[in-house]
Amino acid sequence: MNWHTYLIFFVTTAVVCLTPGPAALLIVTQGISNGYRRSYWAIAGIALANAVYFALSATGVAALIVASGTLFSAIKWAGVAYLFYLGIAAMRSKASALTVSANPGHAVSGPRAFWQAVVVELSNPKALLYFVALLPQFVDPGQSVGLQMLVFGATTIALDLMSYSLYAWLGSTTQRFTANARFVKTSNRASGGLLMIAGAMMATVKRTIH
Repeated sequence: MNWHTYLIFFVTTAVVCLTPGPAALLIVTQGISNGYRRSYWAIAGIALANAVYFALSATGVAALIVASGTLFSAIKWAGVAYLFYLGIAAMRSKASALTVSANPGHAVSGPRAFWQAVVVELSNPKALLYFVALLPQFVDPGQSVGLQMLVFGATTIALDLMSYSLYAWLGSTTQRFTANARFVKTSNRASGGLLMIAGAMMATVKRTIH
């Protein structure tokens, strides 16, 4: 792997990370609900999911998942349903966004936010296609594939942390208004709407590898 190839990979991955998608919209709602620092639970969940995808990509398992239309669709629609569930829960909340419906008035706990993010990212077909279709194009088969995957993986996780930290900060800037009941109600609806938009975006992703 030469520096020119790495630079192209870096820029391409940075653009992908910064492009709003299901994970980014989830982080925004976490920033609204839990604040900037506690949003790192969700960011860590996304990073873990991407690490899993890296491992699957390196072993070829991810390619098999994409090749299986039934399995690919099952993963995608499970993610769509989960995002709509989170969106409806946010809209029905009487406190901050993503409040647990069975325990209103309390923001989602750190571990729960972590696993929500893991589920959303693992069921995101766009992320799956990225690791299967785009990532291998940067790998030089004449050099150590394992080392290259480690470098690419560390770079992607670092870019994830930076880009999703920005989204968390954007969401957290609204917390100063949470004392206003009307704003809380509006933000809940907006957060729920964002999550359902993310679900709709996920539903449009098609399998492009046969």
